Amino acid sequence: MATSNFLSDVKALRERARKNVQDGPVIENYKGNREKIISILNEALATELLCVLRYRQHHFTAKGMNSEEVAAEFMIHSQEEQGHADRIAARISQLDGNPDMNPANITGRSHAQYVECDKLEDMIRENLVAERIAIESYLEMIHFIGDSDPTTRRMLEEILAVEEEHADDLANLLK
Repeated sequence: MATSNFLSDVKALRERARKNVQDGPVIENYKGNREKIISILNEALATELLCVLRYRQHHFTAKGMNSEEVAAEFMIHSQEEQGHADRIAARISQLDGNPDMNPANITGRSHAQYVECDKLEDMIRENLVAERIAIESYLEMIHFIGDSDPTTRRMLEEILAVEEEHADDLANLLK
């Protein structure tokens, strides 16, 4: 059996895996600041959950010309934000953290705000502001994590791409 020139000794890999099996996916060579990463992921989770609620509020209260099309877009964005929240919560759990979904804590940790609006254009604008906040927040998180936790970084990069699509959709609605 050929041995790889860049991996640890296979026997040592096997021994470490058996020795620390209770640690799940977090290996002893994990380079991330797990506590800080869990903390920022909980902020991202709060932001996503708040955005789910704001988009749904706007979906159900949108009125006026073109409101059906815009309301449908709000619901799609809400569902995608819920998917982001689920992915983030799962990653927090993988890192042996507690995904904090306590409603009393969400508003205080969220980067975005929950803003109700009466006018369709204001709804679009407030959701665009929230998406721009999310984009900047995710960029900062990705930069902080760097190469220390590639799994979390990749997840955040994928979420960032969707947030950029949301911002583009909303900006186009304002044109």
